[in-house]
Amino acid sequence: MTLTLLSTSFGDGDYLSNKHCLSSDFGFGCDGNNVSPELHWESVPDGTKSLALTCYDPDAPTGSGFWHWVVIDIPPGTMSIPEGRHNIPIGAMETRTDFGKPGYGGPCPPEGDHPHRYIFTLFSLKTESLSVDPDTSAAVVGFMLNSNTIEKATLMGFFKR
Repeated sequence: MTLTLLSTSFGDGDYLSNKHCLSSDFGFGCDGNNVSPELHWESVPDGTKSLALTCYDPDAPTGSGFWHWVVIDIPPGTMSIPEGRHNIPIGAMETRTDFGKPGYGGPCPPEGDHPHRYIFTLFSLKTESLSVDPDTSAAVVGFMLNSNTIEKATLMGFFKR
């Protein structure tokens, strides 16, 4: 079977709720709860030594998109991340996002802009650890993820304000 990424918080192609939107604490003008969505997966390939999860907005008006969440070194027997703040699995590590620090940062596209895509990607990896620290940029982590991927699965949500 093929690696599959699913969520009870939203379906593929559905809109994320305001609960998952960025909170006013970040200063971007949104007033959500900044709660990460529930994510679970099926059919992790044989040979997987760790998993990683990213959330990326390719529609952000930056010229290079925007990284909202990066979680690496997820133990291969882990099958989900529950909804909420700071619910990453034991042994996993969050690295720096485009908000400048590790941790989930929810959607907050510019007001009146078209719906933005939030692409959650689960990576099955052939290495136990990416050997980076929490301040490593998402671009460097992304390079290392793509160099060590066995298989990946995506789940896309939208958000507009």
